[in-house]
Amino acid sequence: MDAQQRSRTSGKRNERHSAAWGKRVSVAVLLLSGAMSGQANRMSAQKMGAEKIHPEVARIMNRFAAHPTQQVKVIVQYKQTPKSAALSRVQNLGGRMGHHLGLVRGAAFTVPVGSLAALANDPEVAFVSVDHPLKGMDDYTDAAMNVTAAVNAAYDGTGIGVAVIDSGIYDKQSDLRNGSTSRVLYHQDFTGTTTYLNNKQVWDLYGHGTHVAGIIGGNGNKSNGQYAGVAPNVNLIDLRVLDANGAGSDSQVIAAIQQAIALKNTYNIRVINLSLGRGIFSGYTQDPLCQAVESAWNAGIVVVVAAGNYGRISVNGSNGYGTVAAPGNDPLVLTVGAMKSMGTYSRTDDQIASYSSKGPTTYDHVVKPDVVAPGNMVVATNSPGSTLENEFPGNDVAGNYSSHDYFTLSGTSMATPAVAGGVALMLQQNPNLTPDQVKARLMKTAYKSFPASSVATDPSTGMTYTSYYDLFTVGSGYVDLGAALANPDLAPANIGAALSPSVTYNPSTGAVTISNGNGAVASSSVVWGSSVVWGSSVVWGANVSGSSVVWGSSVVWGASTATGFSVVWGSSADTASSVVWGASSDGNGAFSATDSEQ
Repeated sequence: MDAQQRSRTSGKRNERHSAAWGKRVSVAVLLLSGAMSGQANRMSAQKMGAEKIHPEVARIMNRFAAHPTQQVKVIVQYKQTPKSAALSRVQNLGGRMGHHLGLVRGAAFTVPVGSLAALANDPEVAFVSVDHPLKGMDDYTDAAMNVTAAVNAAYDGTGIGVAVIDSGIYDKQSDLRNGSTSRVLYHQDFTGTTTYLNNKQVWDLYGHGTHVAGIIGGNGNKSNGQYAGVAPNVNLIDLRVLDANGAGSDSQVIAAIQQAIALKNTYNIRVINLSLGRGIFSGYTQDPLCQAVESAWNAGIVVVVAAGNYGRISVNGSNGYGTVAAPGNDPLVLTVGAMKSMGTYSRTDDQIASYSSKGPTTYDHVVKPDVVAPGNMVVATNSPGSTLENEFPGNDVAGNYSSHDYFTLSGTSMATPAVAGGVALMLQQNPNLTPDQVKARLMKTAYKSFPASSVATDPSTGMTYTSYYDLFTVGSGYVDLGAALANPDLAPANIGAALSPSVTYNPSTGAVTISNGNGAVASSSVVWGSSVVWGSSVVWGANVSGSSVVWGSSVVWGASTATGFSVVWGSSADTASSVVWGASSDGNGAFSATDSEQ
């Protein structure tokens, strides 16, 4: 069994941004802007045990060596589930505990910088990493995804539970109720912040989670069905991790995922929606956020994750490649990019949203996103009086009762719940499907007819962006629920059967190719390999695969943009990460946008 397989089985182990992660960035991430030399980092790591200290933590320790009382938020993972004595030792070092994170055999702490070395030297500690801040990232949606086929077959998500890990859900919204009965079966807050507005308890002060919930399962009550969600009778489980400003952290999301797994049988939770994320600062096997989503996947829950809204970032001509956010970089989960409906019901004229993040992933070079879905100018349920509504009142959409019934948002945050709702319909049709079988079928049956390229214009700046329809941009294609529900094919049920593959670079030929089951990431996948179940030509199709597009020098980079390639590929993973993500809000943006894209 190789390292990839062990990591899979041991864990049973905008457009204007509606809000930027940078508004509420923690001290830990701000410190990343202090660039330390590689030599200094290595010297520090040698003193403290490199195997236990993430490079980010080492940089923080070096930068604040003269200020040992400076506080930093970290996630401490232990070799075994920590007992009270181990947790007490951190507290004796001045640490304040946040969430217990049994899912990753650890806990979140706020610790003085001067205590980090002693913490790392604890023999029970396995790894110390930064507790990163993160943020949240209709009528045309249903037509583009061919939801009509599901409606005609009487699938509406009945009996399926979807956990929405977001800013909360305002369940007084009648679109999320059956008469007087709320379909939001459970609320829990992981932010520790107030949930009151005008002395009334409101679970979604930011407004993002309610919009996401409406795309998944709104019934269109306030619009005569016009703005119904994909699975209009699904049950929703509200796990609030983003506060009134849309800010959250790794540890809060991990704790919420942990709770979703614990509640799985109680509410038949089969899907988790994560319309949020952050930059990538390590490979997915070291990232506790990625480990958490893998645990949910291993528990039989389909985890649907937004790719991110960073597709316009072009460092040295990189054209937005290499910008998929975590945990969408994990090869197990189903990662979603955003399409534009172009204001028509037909999907034949739909185009990729230029802000939709593109692969391959930083560090691991995994092929992402897996699929794309409608995400631009999506109308869905509104949380009245929320931060987003107050900031962008022009986005209000009238329903049958008031001008505040619905709200318009764009982004991969909106494309993700469209897919999550579709997954609920598939599981209603066949409750025995495993997460890998759901992912494989959606990828195989995706609509794969795209133009070679398209040009988008930012309406606020007039800037234009050219997008190409390769597998790093649209994945395996545009989700087609009608085709997915009609297709009886079953991938092998084992975990990892539908791992997203990696790509490898051959410096002697300059070629970048899919590993086809032979590389480190896809070695245990039995679906995409050219000689196994379906083959890459079936999954990606002629329009989104082929040597000229896998890393098309003739399409993406060209001879004049070799520096762009080096930004994404990097002479080392650390170089690629620091250039693409850095410490600014460019690497910490919200996954929703407030303007349309032309």
